[in-house]
Amino acid sequence: MTSIEKIAAKTLEVLKERNVQPTPNEYNKEFCNLAKEQNEKIEECNLFKNLVSKLTPQERDELNANDIQTFEELIALLLKRVHINNVSTLASIIKQALSPSINIHLDEQLTNFSIKIGDSPELIFEEDIQKEMQKLLEKRFTTDQTLLKEKTADIAKLVTLMGKHLKEAINSNQNSSINVTSIKDELTSIDLEDSNISELVTLQNKLINAASSIETEMNEVNKKLSSGENHVKDLENKVQNLESQLKKAKEEAIIDHLTGLLTRRAYDTEIKTIDKNFERENIQYAIVFFDLDHFKDINDTYGHEGGDTVLKTFSKILKSQTRENDILARYGGEEFVATVEYKLRREVLQYLKRIKNIVNENSFNYKNNKIKVTFSAGVVLRNDHKTYHDAIQKADILLYQAKNDGRNKIILEDGLVI
Repeated sequence: MTSIEKIAAKTLEVLKERNVQPTPNEYNKEFCNLAKEQNEKIEECNLFKNLVSKLTPQERDELNANDIQTFEELIALLLKRVHINNVSTLASIIKQALSPSINIHLDEQLTNFSIKIGDSPELIFEEDIQKEMQKLLEKRFTTDQTLLKEKTADIAKLVTLMGKHLKEAINSNQNSSINVTSIKDELTSIDLEDSNISELVTLQNKLINAASSIETEMNEVNKKLSSGENHVKDLENKVQNLESQLKKAKEEAIIDHLTGLLTRRAYDTEIKTIDKNFERENIQYAIVFFDLDHFKDINDTYGHEGGDTVLKTFSKILKSQTRENDILARYGGEEFVATVEYKLRREVLQYLKRIKNIVNENSFNYKNNKIKVTFSAGVVLRNDHKTYHDAIQKADILLYQAKNDGRNKIILEDGLVI
């Protein structure tokens, strides 16, 4: 009997003693343990060890915590990984989180990193990339915070400078006023009938000296005010530049730069108001998740510029058919979300049919190419769910049902397909 046969026989004995059924899973686990104890190198057992070495640190921790020792158990762990179809969306969200920065000196670093994960989204699972991402985020927040403090300090300097020059001007005028008042008192006290020429000459000299002093002081004040005015203009320009940068950063946090729709962050803020209106005033609304079909193929065929053109065109269609009091946002990648207020259910159906007809009956133009585009969608009525969270989760499930059922479909929760 060979050593492997002995280990196999021993494995069955051990399982029997433990009253454990010799299923493939249990057999493989015990067999590899016994082989390890006897220093027998079994290729299948080493293969499992090699696969474990390629797991992420978090996955290895979970593997040890749950005593995972077989391929079947390992498969269950790997199924928890993010699906490859969602990696691009996740990478897009990370790119949005990294930009824009108020500090222009970080732009090149952020751009290079965004290009890196944009070209290879799967890199976001690499430990080195995650560390680089964390360092960039920390650096961006720190430098933006420092720059804001510097700009605030500039404003404080402006206020201090203005106060200083104003105080100097007031003090100078007060001193001059005192001198002139003193001379006036002397003039009043002179009895011109008894006075001689020398007294008048002395008084004249005092007046001339006082006037010269006033003139000199006013010239100095004017110079300082003129210098202060230049400082004020410089600081005003800095403040205007800061306001412009802050406005741009705020707009890019609210408005998606490519489509002109709300960002996901802005949508998450707006939906709270919509849902409060629903709970307080019973204003009914529907949640619609849109997703462009085969968008990766469009990018592969026409390049990212072609893909961007399709996204912008689809956004314009959605915007043209969505009312101003409804919410429309780019949820991530090629996925969009809309909340549509309604009184009658048929209003929502009409809205969905209009969008589908426009998209299906027309081609999207990119350079000299006419691109046929379809989309899938999942739709729920908020009133059918206890919470908004439950409603949007169901809309997401219906969207992926539409894609799995062949795409180019809009599926409502009651089973209606458009």
